[in-house]
Amino acid sequence: MSAMINILFLAAEAEPFVKIGGLADVAGSLPLALRALPFQPAHEDAFDVRLVLPLHRAILAQANTLRPVAEFLVYRRGGNIPVQVFQTSSGGMLVYFIDGAPLSSTPSVYSSDLASDCEKYAFFSLAALELTRHLDWQPDIIHANDWHTALALYGLRSRQSTDPALMHIRTVFTIHNLPYMGGECADVLSAYGLRPLNDAYLPGWAQTQPLPLGLWAADAIVPVSPTYAREILTPNFGCGLDPYLKTRTNCITGILNGLDVNCWNPATDTTLAARFNPDELPVRTINKIALQKALELKEDASVPLLVMIGRIDQQKGLDITFDTLRQMKDRTWQFVVLGSGDPTLENAARNLQADFPDCVRAVIRYDAFLSHLLYGGADIFLMPSRYEPCGLAQMIAMHYGCIPVVHSTGGLEDTVQEGKTGFLFQEAEAGFMMEALERALSIYSAPEKWQRLQQNGMREDFSWHRSARQYADIYKSILSD
Repeated sequence: MSAMINILFLAAEAEPFVKIGGLADVAGSLPLALRALPFQPAHEDAFDVRLVLPLHRAILAQANTLRPVAEFLVYRRGGNIPVQVFQTSSGGMLVYFIDGAPLSSTPSVYSSDLASDCEKYAFFSLAALELTRHLDWQPDIIHANDWHTALALYGLRSRQSTDPALMHIRTVFTIHNLPYMGGECADVLSAYGLRPLNDAYLPGWAQTQPLPLGLWAADAIVPVSPTYAREILTPNFGCGLDPYLKTRTNCITGILNGLDVNCWNPATDTTLAARFNPDELPVRTINKIALQKALELKEDASVPLLVMIGRIDQQKGLDITFDTLRQMKDRTWQFVVLGSGDPTLENAARNLQADFPDCVRAVIRYDAFLSHLLYGGADIFLMPSRYEPCGLAQMIAMHYGCIPVVHSTGGLEDTVQEGKTGFLFQEAEAGFMMEALERALSIYSAPEKWQRLQQNGMREDFSWHRSARQYADIYKSILSD
């Protein structure tokens, strides 16, 4: 006999409403994939997933479809804060937007001011928790994502023993990026009536930071790839929380993020100069020539075109790529980097272009249109991340016939198969990356072998189907405990 399981899914950003990073892709896709379950047997449980987002200014600008649904107060020392809740729908799913002074007073989704962000997201998290009292629908599970929503779980856990309305709710916490913990928030926690945590297993410095508090409160912890789930139990990747996380290993399950294959589909992608499928790879050359022309590179389909796309950040290993390419200056290649972020690395990218003006282009901006053309026209995708919890870019690249060369870490290790769909290197250093890139270029010079790699990658199933089922299993497991 099937049952309906209600999930309240909390995130700081989600497609199609607002996007800063990969979290938006997950929060925009996973809830819909869960709602589409079950795919086959009618006796399986079904999921009513509802998404909760902050009403960021970027959303407010397009808020003509929003309908007010609730008003209430969130406790804060010195004066309770009024909350307004609005709703709309996306793909048949109800989406709630929370507004209030801590959110409306800040122009951006995230800022460099951790104290301001802690105030904003503490308010959002506790307002989302309070929202459960003001709906004619009650969640069985609250699913939080990263530090921005972690305090909803901590607030719930703090109140469950004395509040019958909350006692039945179970919790899931997905870790998208462990090092981002939310910062020191002792004053904010106190202001919102959240008592200090005292847990002998959790380091003292962590007991006033949102992400560790969310980990402590969660019934299930989900890092966004199986390898990352193992890595965070080690000193190199655990950010000081690895001893604590080892005490929770029975609650930790790594689940690889999926890919929105409707958005990322080279056979239907209208931004490409030419659409293609695995059996039409020669057509792909049209995209490469169009890309070279648009970026004023030499129009030559035989020259290997290398790309990096995404946030320009130390984590992503751009400096490793730049060192590698300088060491390979005698090889024939073209290279394009697209993204923005760390000013020092942005300047390093511009300097690389200045030193190699005929074959390097540094496009320092966010450009969704160009990113599609890069995936659909470039030959090799470089991703030497020092760590990578999951990564979507390597999956998109493979789906578009662009062969990844990646550092063997986290989700990169889980998605790229050496010599079959791409190339991996074991240490995040230029020498190791150069060896992997040389292996790739060697195969590139053999078109039939290269095309086989492309077809293998394009036929990998990175859809949310399997991942959504794994989340469903976790939901059912914690409800049955």
